[in-house]
This record gives sequence, C-alpha cells and structure tokens, in this order.
Amino acid sequence: MLIAKKNQNESNAIYASRYMCEVAPKYDLPDEGMPAGTAQRIILDELNLNGNPALNTASFVTIWMEPEADDLLQKTSNINFIDFHEYPTTLAIHQRVVNMTADILHAPREVAGGTSVSAMGTATVGSSEAIMLGLLAHKWSWKKKREAAGLDASRPNVIFGADVHSCWEKFALYFDVEQRVIPLRPGKYVIGPDDVEPLLDESTIAVGVVVGTTFTGQNDDFAGINELLIKVKAEQGWDIPMHVDGASGGFVMAFVNPEVAWDFRLEQVRSINVSNHKFGLVYPGMGSIIFRDQTCVPDDLIFKINYLGGEMLNYSLNFSRSASQVYLQYYNFLRLGRAGYTRIMTNIMSNAHYLEERLMALGRFDLLTDRNYLPVVVLKLKDDNAYTVFQICEVLRERGWAVPAYTLPPDAQDIAVMRVVVKENFSRDMAEMFSEDVERALKRLDVDQPNHRHPGKIKKHPIC
Repeated sequence: MLIAKKNQNESNAIYASRYMCEVAPKYDLPDEGMPAGTAQRIILDELNLNGNPALNTASFVTIWMEPEADDLLQKTSNINFIDFHEYPTTLAIHQRVVNMTADILHAPREVAGGTSVSAMGTATVGSSEAIMLGLLAHKWSWKKKREAAGLDASRPNVIFGADVHSCWEKFALYFDVEQRVIPLRPGKYVIGPDDVEPLLDESTIAVGVVVGTTFTGQNDDFAGINELLIKVKAEQGWDIPMHVDGASGGFVMAFVNPEVAWDFRLEQVRSINVSNHKFGLVYPGMGSIIFRDQTCVPDDLIFKINYLGGEMLNYSLNFSRSASQVYLQYYNFLRLGRAGYTRIMTNIMSNAHYLEERLMALGRFDLLTDRNYLPVVVLKLKDDNAYTVFQICEVLRERGWAVPAYTLPPDAQDIAVMRVVVKENFSRDMAEMFSEDVERALKRLDVDQPNHRHPGKIKKHPIC
C-alpha cells in the first residue's frame, strides 16, 4: 500500500517562502537576512528585465568566452590584483600580458646604441583609466622639461578631435588641461594634420588620435599627424608626443591590417591604450596602457607602496580589484595565439561586411563607416522626413535588438545615425536575421509614417 508522505522540503521552496510576498528592500538595510537561494532568485528575476547581451549591437564589450575561461574566472575572482607581494604569480602573469601587448603594438626592443630597453605598461579598469594615465605621464613630462628650462608650465593644452570618447574631455577637466577640440563637419568625421597644425604650440602636452572611432568606426590620419609632429620637432624644437586611442580598433587593426603602421612604428607615438574587454575578447572591465619605454613615465608618478607586506611600484588611478581579467587575457593569448586572433578578427570583419552589404542593398541608407578597419556599420537615412533612425531602433527593440541611434558631435550635430557593432558572437546567421528585421521595420514605418502623423512632436534624441 502506497502511503503519501508530506514533502519535508516544501517550506524551503523559494516561491513558497514569505519573501516572495514582500517588496525587496531598496533603501534601508533589512534587519534580518534571507536564504541564499531566495536572495539569488530575487536578483535573477529582476535581471530578466535587462536586454539580451547577445542582441546588444550597441556595445563593443565582450559578452562570450569559452567554458574554460568562465571556469578560470570563477576560480580567480577573489584574488586582489594590486597585492603583488602576496600573489607574486599575478605580477609575473601581468608582466607577460604587458610584454605580449607591447609585442602586438610593435614596441621597440632596443634604443640607439644597442641599449636593451623594454616597453612599460599596466592593466587598467578599461581604456578610460588607461587614457588618463597616458596623458598624465605626458603632462608631467612636459611640466618637468618646462620647469628645468625655467619656462612657464601653468597652461598645458591637449589636442584631439570631437570624435573621441568622453574620457578625453574628463581628463582635461579633472586635471586642469586646456582641451583644444577639433570639430567634425558633414562629410568629415575624423581629424588630420591640417586640423592639428594651427592648434600646436610650446604648451601642447600631446596630440590624441583615434584608431576606430566610437561614432563612425573610422581612423584619424595617424600617419599624417605623425609626419606633422616630426616636422614641428625639427623646425620648432617641440617634441610633442602622440597618444593613440586604440580602445575599439587596436586589436582589430593589429591582426586584420598588420601592414598598416599606426602604433609604435610611428616615431612620435609614445603611448597607446587598448580595451582588452573589447576586441581583446575578455569580459569587462580591462584595458591596458603601453608606453614606448620607461622614459615616457616620470619617476614622480610611480608610487612605492609597502603596507601590503613588501615594497611595490604602482602607477594607477584605481587600486584594489580582481585579477581575473588579467588571467583571462593571458588565457586568450595562450589559447589563440596570433593565428587564432587573426582568424577571429577576419571572421568578424567578414560578417560586418556581409551585414553592410545587406543593409545597403535596401537602398534607404548612406554609409558613414570605412569597412576596412573596424567591424561596425554606421548608417544614416537618405530621407528622414517620414521617420528617423531613432524610430527604426525603437521598432528593432521590439524584437530584442539593442541598436544605438545618436547625433554626431559638433559641428556635425545635425546628422543622426544608427550603429551596429559586430562582435565575435555575431554570426553570419545573426547578420541575416538582423537585416531582415531592419527591412521589416522599414516597411512598417513606411506605412505608419510617424513624422507625418505627429509633425509637432518630432524631437531631438540623445545617444541611446
């Protein structure tokens, strides 16, 4: 005879608990805690309202790594990156990552006279910190030279285009440096030597150039600007360094266009940042700053720290953080090698070209991107009288796609574009589905014509 037994664990079922009939704490720390599984479930349920990372074409950031990398992340997330005294192997792995990154960027191995020298660098929390560390070093180098010569060092300036990431403007504001920003204009969304030359003077600490701009995926004229700075050095005696922002395009250019000299092969390039958490194929957040050699960073900026057990050298804006991203980058370097990175970047670029061709075949868009250097597709409508790129993106969101639409920086602020970033996980199949969804969105908006129905309600949109 079967006897029904009461489930002894019934009271432990998550959705049978009292916590599911209470609003989750949002402002005050609760007096009592709750079971671990319940706390986890509340958070996971709320995260269901997030978008799907696989359909996020707005971000350059890596969202997929191999299971072995996921396991490595889980096993190392509790190791403090900054504590090299207690974790000496972390220091060794970090130096290997710096060495390999410097190799990718063609940092010189020796200087005139045969003296052995190595590049200097560090992992950072993304490219924002990396850029600020690079520009800080250039500011202090400029300041020390000026003071040694008995010259005024109170009004430094930095030159860059309006196509830069916002962290450039943050640096200028936070560290009291005059920013000389070169505006964009319709049909010209990057900067060149003719734009830079009128702004140069003896107080210029650096010129910033971008490899793969956030807005259009194009490259500044790094070769032309390098030649200009060499000429200025010869004629004026101003040895002005160039900082290359390779956050988005650095890893792609290195493997897809290895013949193009944009890195330390250019004489005036003294520092380069890359975002490992973008096309370095590592989870967020990790960037790197690499200097041509040790002379690029004044000793005054290097802190000697002894309160973690032994003396350590430190150049950073952040301090304690997990070392796991550094391990993940080393994992990728070992796992993929130059050949593996080349194959992946070639696939990414091929899928970006395919998507571009599919979308351009619709006949509705003008293309702003240069298809050779970065796997992004940036489009503007040929005719936005009936609807805008913002409304196209809103329709695509109904299908789960996260696609940014935005206006370009001054003086091209009247141009509205939409951008698709093609990452490692964006397959040919996904490119086909995306282009079909764009075509459906256009047909729907052709019928709806929201701008014609609500002409008084058309408004400017910020970046989404």
